Amino acid sequence: MSLVADFLVPPRLHPLRPHPEQQRLLASKARFRVVPAGRRSGKTELAKRFVVHKAFSVTPHIDSRYFLAAPTRDQAKAIFWHDVKSMISRHLLAEPPRESDLSLKLVNGSEIYVIGMDRPERIEGRPWDGGVLDEYANMKAGAWGENVRPALSDRLGWCWLIGVPEGRNHYYDLYRYAMSGVDPEWDAFTWHSADILPEAEVESARRVLDELVYAQEYEGSFISFEGRAYYPFQEATHCAPLTYNPAAPLILCFDFNVEPGVAAIIQEQHLPNGMPDHMTGTAVIGEVHIPRNSNTPAVCRRILADWGDHQGEVYCYGDATGGSRGSAKVQGSDWELIKEELRPVFGDRLYMKVGRSNPSERARVNAVNSRFHTAAGEEWMMVDPSKAPNVVRDFEGVRLLAGGSGEIDKRADPKLSHLTDAIGYYIHSEFPVVKPVGEMADMY
Repeated sequence: MSLVADFLVPPRLHPLRPHPEQQRLLASKARFRVVPAGRRSGKTELAKRFVVHKAFSVTPHIDSRYFLAAPTRDQAKAIFWHDVKSMISRHLLAEPPRESDLSLKLVNGSEIYVIGMDRPERIEGRPWDGGVLDEYANMKAGAWGENVRPALSDRLGWCWLIGVPEGRNHYYDLYRYAMSGVDPEWDAFTWHSADILPEAEVESARRVLDELVYAQEYEGSFISFEGRAYYPFQEATHCAPLTYNPAAPLILCFDFNVEPGVAAIIQEQHLPNGMPDHMTGTAVIGEVHIPRNSNTPAVCRRILADWGDHQGEVYCYGDATGGSRGSAKVQGSDWELIKEELRPVFGDRLYMKVGRSNPSERARVNAVNSRFHTAAGEEWMMVDPSKAPNVVRDFEGVRLLAGGSGEIDKRADPKLSHLTDAIGYYIHSEFPVVKPVGEMADMY
C-alpha cells in the first residue's frame, strides 16, 4: 500500500507478511466491513494503515475527515494516537499534531481524529468520509445505529467494525447481517491469531485460557456464554482434601454483602491432581459463610477465630467499591473496617491488594474458568469441599443471563455468586487472561 514517494514513507510503515483474508479485506468494495478476528492478529494495524492511505487518497472533498475510535478516549489514544503519528511523515502534516483533541491535519486538507466512544455523541455534528470502530463489541449497543451510521450519510462514508467478539451481543448481530449476503454494502472477514502470531505464543495462550475463552480471544469466534458461569468446574476433578501451611502466604478474598456475609480463604500450593512437583496452583482451603445479618466486622472475626494463629503473610483481595449493602454505610469504608479488625492480630504481615476499580464481570469469570481448565488441558485450581462447601455450591450453581454476553444472573439465586465473585477478584488480579484496558489493545 504505497502512500507517497518512498523518501516520505516513515520506517513505521514496514511491509507486512501477506495473508489472504487480510488481502481480501483490503481489496473489498464493501462500504461496511465487519472484522471479528483473533487478538493481536493484525486487524488494528491494517485499520490504521487503511485510514492513513484513505486520508492521502483523492476524494471529492477537500476537507476529508476520518476517525479511529475505541470504547473510551484513553483506550483510543493508547491504541491509535502514537502509531498514526508515526505513520505520517512530518513533511506531510499541515500543522503539528493537536494533542488536545487527538487530531492530525494533512497538507492535502484531510484530517484524522482519534475518538473515544464512551460518549458516542462525539462523532456527531460533522460529516465523515470514513472510519474505524475498534473493540466494537465493547461499545454501547446503540452507538452504530444512533450515532455513527447517520454521521456517515452526508458523504456516503465507509466504516470498519473490528475487534474480538464479546459473546453474542450487538457485534454478533452485525456480523450475522454482514455474513448473510443480503446487503451488498456489507461484508465480513475473520482469521485466527495463529495465522499471524508465532506458534510458541499461541501455545502459551492455550495453556492459560479455557477452551471457550481461547476460541473467542484467539480464533475470533462468537461464543454463546449460557448456562453455568463456571462450566469447567467438576467436583470429581476439582475437589479434594487440601493442606494448610501456617507459614505460607494466606489469601483472604472478600465480597461485601449482608445475606450472606462471605470470605474465601486461599493458598497457592502444590495440588493433588498430578501436576509436576515443582509447580503450584490455587487452593481454596476454607471459607466464611454467615447466612443472615452479617457485616464486615463479623466476617473478619470469623476469619480470626479460624485463622488467627496464622504465622505467614496475609493478603486481602476483593470488591474495590466496598459493596452497596455492607457495613460501610454506617461504620466507614469496608476496607478500613477490615484493617481495624485484622491488623491488631496480623500486624505488618497484613497487606491490602485492592485495585482502584473492579474488573468486568466477564473478565473475572474468564480468569476463573481459565484457572480451572485451560485449552491445553491443564488445571490450576482446586477446592477442599469439606472446608469450603459453599464455594463448591457457588461454582456449581451460578448461572449466566440467557441471551446475554456472559453476565452473571444475580437474580436466579441471590445467595449465590458472592463467594465466587470474591475469588474472582483475586484470580483476575494475579492470573488475568487479558491485559488491563490501555494495555490490551490489539496492536500488531
